[in-house]
Amino acid sequence: MELILKYFPDLTETQIHQFKLLENLYQDWNLKINVVSRKDIDELYLRHVLHSLGIAKVMRFASGSRIMDVGTGGGFPGIPLAIMFPECSFHLVDSIAKKLKVVNEVVEGLELTNVKTTHTRVEEINETYDFIVSRAVAAMPTFVHWVKGKIAKKQQNELKNGILYLKGGNLSEELETYTTATIYNLTDFYDEDFFETKKVVHLPLKYK
Repeated sequence: MELILKYFPDLTETQIHQFKLLENLYQDWNLKINVVSRKDIDELYLRHVLHSLGIAKVMRFASGSRIMDVGTGGGFPGIPLAIMFPECSFHLVDSIAKKLKVVNEVVEGLELTNVKTTHTRVEEINETYDFIVSRAVAAMPTFVHWVKGKIAKKQQNELKNGILYLKGGNLSEELETYTTATIYNLTDFYDEDFFETKKVVHLPLKYK
């Protein structure tokens, strides 16, 4: 928890309370339904929470923004972002029902009112969003194909509507055809070695 306060010192009391609760909620539920590896659960704040909040370092979502988290797994990056931006709405989508059971229980435990979940493939979603976020669930061309037509037309944020993607490693080949993509190195925001190769990719997508 000290890690979160180190990089986000201006949290409200409610946000601090919710971030503190995260660890116990995940530890309890992970014993019943394994969604986070044992090593990762021991370093939840570093490997999952702070990593998810890398998006918050790149983008402060405007109040009223709509964000979809594709392949949310155990709720990352969607749940930490929903705590960070209570005035925005988050739609967490995953095709694996047992993972969403954990997500729903965590959301309920945190009393988050700005999160909804759907058990489906993202291609079946027929809504539009300001941003679509995810943690490396597929190569960018595949991901772009999945979310085609799901970006809202109206702009209300500093960055153009589109994808905010948490990725690692060398992305030059994968992003070769996406000339409008911007790569943000998480080492610009965080000191820990874990983030050495971690990045946030912003890819603006036009409304279709």
